Amino acid sequence: MAASVEKQAGASETGVECDVVVVGAGFGGLYALHKLREIGLSVRGLEAAPDVGGTWYWNRYPGARCDVPSLFYSYSWSPELRREWRWTNRYAGQEEILNYARFAADRLDLRKLIQFDTKVARATFDEKNERWIVETDRGGRLGARFVVMATGGLSVPNTPDIPGVADFEGAIYHTARWPQEPVSFEGKRIGIIGTGSSGIQAIPMIAQAAKQLVVFQRTPNFSVPARNRPLTDEDHESFDAGLDAYLASLEQSDFGRVPPTAFTADVPPRDAQWKHYEKLWQEGGSGGFLKAFPNILVHPGVNEVAADFVRQKIRETVKDPKTAAALSPEGYPFGVKRLCVDTDYFDTYNRPNVELVNLRDEPIEKISVHAVDTAARHFELDALVFATGFDAVTGALLAVDIRGRDGATLKDAWSEGPQTYLGLTVAGFPNLFTITGPGSPSVIGNVITNCEYHVDWIAECVTHMRRYGLATIEPDEEAQVAWGRHVAEVADRTLFPKANSWYLGVNIPGKPRVFMPYIGEGYRTTCKEIVADNYRGFTFGEAAVREQAAAE
Repeated sequence: MAASVEKQAGASETGVECDVVVVGAGFGGLYALHKLREIGLSVRGLEAAPDVGGTWYWNRYPGARCDVPSLFYSYSWSPELRREWRWTNRYAGQEEILNYARFAADRLDLRKLIQFDTKVARATFDEKNERWIVETDRGGRLGARFVVMATGGLSVPNTPDIPGVADFEGAIYHTARWPQEPVSFEGKRIGIIGTGSSGIQAIPMIAQAAKQLVVFQRTPNFSVPARNRPLTDEDHESFDAGLDAYLASLEQSDFGRVPPTAFTADVPPRDAQWKHYEKLWQEGGSGGFLKAFPNILVHPGVNEVAADFVRQKIRETVKDPKTAAALSPEGYPFGVKRLCVDTDYFDTYNRPNVELVNLRDEPIEKISVHAVDTAARHFELDALVFATGFDAVTGALLAVDIRGRDGATLKDAWSEGPQTYLGLTVAGFPNLFTITGPGSPSVIGNVITNCEYHVDWIAECVTHMRRYGLATIEPDEEAQVAWGRHVAEVADRTLFPKANSWYLGVNIPGKPRVFMPYIGEGYRTTCKEIVADNYRGFTFGEAAVREQAAAE
């Protein structure tokens, strides 16, 4: 296929020619480079960071750790990688996960395919030649038949526009862009804004060093203990013994957050629920809670028991009743924001050097040279930490000027919210694939296995196109609209839309309120059925170059 691309345009026009440009070198991008090269395509990778790892390169804040057990937060497709890498903790920290990404890139010999320190500025579909022209911030131009956006759902930081922040003379950090060099908070007065997942992980660590830590909280979050610990030989042996069943489950399961039995399941007695939650609390981790009962995410009564349980645990842990009340989530269901997993988070508020500021009672009015002023108080600070999350799922895609047929931009196409078919493709943007894009399970569950499935689907699709001499693929507008409607209908049957979460994009001013992940059962089954039905809902284009040659 590379040869046919070169016939369409010489290297002098675009600089570099290949079959596929992969944008991003996180776990999805690395696997895409490997898999697409394996099926015989010429591939080039572009990565904004100076190294591989994606979100695990940038998010190196104190306490950064995955909330998926490390034995499962691994590539499932490679026996060699599994044999040669040994995780040390139940929940791996950022450094260990980044080292795993580096190990995979080196073991698979992928670095030579990637141009680091390079952002994609623009990607334009050349309709005449049926290929993409990709332009970088370094002046480079690449021509490719396909573009795979492996930019990640949690990669563009969200920094609130607070009056006076530019005047602050102390150090300012963002959890999503943490410095590579060590940061010392010893003996300093620190303010941290945000109590989502990154804030909940960072706060206990920063509190151990800081002279004073002021936590500015707008919305309290549900969090359960991680109970992290070193992995033992028995842990590894148990995982290996169940490996075949686990790998089979990846092929057979649809990994929906809401199982088919959710809407017909009985409501268990409150005492039985409470007893089960106590067991899960002692075991640690979020997975058990979210699957504790089939209807926990659809039945308000069942969900409220879980919420009450966690609120009771907060009251038992935090000594000051006012602080405990402020830390207790109210007004939205349990588990419909990404459930946080922590180590000593609520205990941290018993430390004499930690103070919680409830922004619902006293919002921040301004930041000055050395302080943060709320409606009620003045806090002198040496440094600020923004733990304010991401422009999730769509942020990285819309950060690139992507232009499809007739010069239409992705930004305009998604002005009222993202529209995709299966979270993989977009009408009007031929041969553009989005790994874990909106409308797919994406950030729900284990992101690595979600990425793997999309890469495998793309590889199968491209192989199909090569077999039948097809030049382009894109979804029908009608199929795309129907899929978007289905994604929304599935979400609306659950409790998920009842929380103002980043799943809906409400953390970004002006972002359309659309529930972006697909949370129903049957995603993989649906994808397989569509492929088996001759790629139902997709339109394929014949190669213009071949048609021109035939005419001549």
